[in-house]
Amino acid sequence: MPKPADRLLSGAPYPLGAHWDGLGVNFAVFSAHAEKIELCVFDASGRHEVARYTLPEWTDEIWHGYLPEARPGLLYGFRAHGPYDPVKGHRFNSHKLLLDPYARGIAGELVWSDTLFGYRAQSSRADLSFDRRDSASAMPKAVVTTDHFHWGHDRRPQVPWTETVLYEAHLRGLTMRRDDLPRRVRGTFAALGDPRLADHLVKLGVTTLELLPIHAFIDDRFLVEKGLRNYWGYNTLAFFAPEPRYLADGGADDVRAAVRRLHEADIEVVLDVVYNHTCEGGELGPTLSLRGLDNASYYRLVPGDERRSINDTGCGNTLNLAHPRVTQMVMDSLRHWATSYHIDGFRFDLSTTLGRTAQGFDPSAGFFTALRQDPVLSRLKLIMEPWDLGFGGYQLGNHPPGLAEWNDRFRDDARRFWRGDPGCCGALAARLAGSSELFDQRGRRPWTSLNFITAHDGFTLHDLVSYEHKHNESNGEDNRDGSDNNLSANCGHEGPTQDIAIVERRERAKRSLLTTLLLAHGTPMLTAGDEFSRTQQGNNNAYCQDNEISWIDWTVAAQPSTRQLFDFVAHLIAIRKEFVTACGARFPHGREHPLDGVADIAWFDERGEPMTPEAWQNAERRAFAVRTAGRDTDGVTRVLMLLVNAATADMDFTLPAPALDWWLRISSADPDSAEHSVAGNMRVAAHGAVVLGAHITEISAEPAPVSLGPGEETR
Repeated sequence: MPKPADRLLSGAPYPLGAHWDGLGVNFAVFSAHAEKIELCVFDASGRHEVARYTLPEWTDEIWHGYLPEARPGLLYGFRAHGPYDPVKGHRFNSHKLLLDPYARGIAGELVWSDTLFGYRAQSSRADLSFDRRDSASAMPKAVVTTDHFHWGHDRRPQVPWTETVLYEAHLRGLTMRRDDLPRRVRGTFAALGDPRLADHLVKLGVTTLELLPIHAFIDDRFLVEKGLRNYWGYNTLAFFAPEPRYLADGGADDVRAAVRRLHEADIEVVLDVVYNHTCEGGELGPTLSLRGLDNASYYRLVPGDERRSINDTGCGNTLNLAHPRVTQMVMDSLRHWATSYHIDGFRFDLSTTLGRTAQGFDPSAGFFTALRQDPVLSRLKLIMEPWDLGFGGYQLGNHPPGLAEWNDRFRDDARRFWRGDPGCCGALAARLAGSSELFDQRGRRPWTSLNFITAHDGFTLHDLVSYEHKHNESNGEDNRDGSDNNLSANCGHEGPTQDIAIVERRERAKRSLLTTLLLAHGTPMLTAGDEFSRTQQGNNNAYCQDNEISWIDWTVAAQPSTRQLFDFVAHLIAIRKEFVTACGARFPHGREHPLDGVADIAWFDERGEPMTPEAWQNAERRAFAVRTAGRDTDGVTRVLMLLVNAATADMDFTLPAPALDWWLRISSADPDSAEHSVAGNMRVAAHGAVVLGAHITEISAEPAPVSLGPGEETR
């Protein structure tokens, strides 16, 4: 490392963060309330501070300075001087080394120590005290980086929303048990770039890989003390830097290489991002970055009691996106990942928080407005988790156009129906039609509804049909954590069993659930491993299990019994793509007729008669049929018929008029059955679903009566 300069030059207030220009590094950091900010430079080990400089300029609340001769690889941190006045929301403590919010690389790990906290006393008013111990030895350091990756002819796959099938996965858990990979790269981006993984996704039919958080994060102290880790990563330390434990020999370029290889396989990469809170927790949390730089600006504080943090996220603090510099930080972070790493989209954790104002949630909040007009980000896939824990936090269907939303109503209604709960036909019908009562507004399309049966949070698909109760004992909280409302059924036995009848019932339940997911209007999302019966042994809150409970066991994927499920899912996805016009470019309401006598959507009972209001309201009904139709640009009309039977006995369905050249495409009760012609009637097994398809170039028939769905008049 070159000999440190005697002092900093004035530098520039933009861009924020540390940027090398070939001759030196410019540093810029926001703080509206600091009185002085110092740049601390460390040796290559990160253990010894070798120089300290005062940032010489303050422009538009940006502190900045330029260090001549500094180069990429330099390790640094900040110290912020200002008032320590928690009652007014200020928590400056220059004894605490602070990570640059714009750090693009991280060196070293956080080591939990009392020195990380700005206060010292242990009492109910602890944070009013002041701690003078230096935290530098316990803190990771920011690294000056530069991007010289050669992207070649990389291009975004730009999969249309109507053709998108998402696959949610944990980067580490996806490859930790891949015995065909070198041990040193398992669980890293180097493993994600292995062509065999892309081949698995392509064979399945997945178009878009959604990764749980990969921003640098920390393990909560209470987990470390239990010998556990924050496996999921929803505990962000740095919004611009990849998590170091996910990098192998290539460093951050491993991320870029993996994205480029997935793009070569026409697979998009979407990141789950956490901009609603940080790892600093509530007012009694550590001082690691934003809290020490300007607590009153970066975080939302209780009006009139600014000592307290607003906790709409359930994680102790809430980022203040009403502040323009905080919104700028989030937007800069998103653009960084979109441009430097070629990421194809983002899933926003607890997105309601991002739209909160002093008056509550506002779909026209500044962040959403900035996101929707951004020339880079607005063209990517943007997915919202439309709730948080604050007042009025459930905002499903209330986000602005252009943004997809996780639809937990689909998850719950599909689970209830296939579990056999009474009165669920109407609810499932609404979900199959794209949840239009929630999303059909302001020009939004069915893809807005991001449908799922399972996700990282909760039971896996296999566990959903194998356990009626959670089994989270290994989490160290006496099984108190995790949801008790799983809407699951064990099919007659809790946990693993050799009972053939129970095993067959479970397999059929999985296939029926997946059938409704993959052939509904909306965007389907699968959870990694569900396609070959991954289990977490009944744990429905495996956020802290960085071990074989959470890691995907690829040896299971090779077994004949699970291979059948994989093939079934791949077949369903292929059917979805073939009948994409019938699965919904627009919300169907039964008012358009691609063919004479065939509406874009219609509902029937087992007799082939239109569903009546009385039929929809019959709580004992467990079966119905839905027919959807759409015309391709080549003039071919594709018609899809889904027959579902959640009853305990087989049921014969009479196919509705007009008679079409129906073919059996798939059956959840008999996944190995060959496709064949069907006319007149179709038997649907108990707890089963059957899919019929027809391709018509021309038809002449009398219009048949049509039921538009629960709550609508029959036409």
